[in-house]
Amino acid sequence: MRNIAIFASGNGTNAENIISYFRDRSRKVNVSFILTNKSDAKVIERGKKLNIESYFFNNETIKNSPSEIISVLKSHQIDLIVLAGYMTFIPDEITSLYENRIINIHPSLLPKYGGKGMHGVNVHKAVIAAGEKESGITIHYVNQEYDKGRIIFQAKCSIAPEESATTLEEKIHQLEYKYYPDVISQILDNLTE
Repeated sequence: MRNIAIFASGNGTNAENIISYFRDRSRKVNVSFILTNKSDAKVIERGKKLNIESYFFNNETIKNSPSEIISVLKSHQIDLIVLAGYMTFIPDEITSLYENRIINIHPSLLPKYGGKGMHGVNVHKAVIAAGEKESGITIHYVNQEYDKGRIIFQAKCSIAPEESATTLEEKIHQLEYKYYPDVISQILDNLTE
């Protein structure tokens, strides 16, 4: 059995999609819990609906006391940490311990439109303002620089002349829902003990 922890800060649609994917397709993968840095994040409600426990840690805890989070991860024997709309920097203590076992999804074709502050609709506005003809998603390993970890997978979509940040965001969400669980599954299949 492989154990996943999902880190999320917001609405939780990607988290819900990942939980449902593994529940429907695999008895070999368990989403152990959701970790969030927002006590009012909708992802907590989504987790409850699917009987997934959530842990809340404030930003000061992850920044100044990452050992508390490491303790929770170890107690659940986590094999892979999946970021799904998690908006806080992961400290070196965690990225070192889980090297090549923390992945993130970014709503652009990295290395373009990545870095601090580039998330959600901010990315889509920047892509459209630059006159790009395509955008997409990037799934990558997490390291000590925002959106600079080794790229695992990318998928593209075209940008229509009349595209808005809202319509582009919906296209990107569809790519996320389609590909993120499959890529997670492939990574888990290739993990060594």
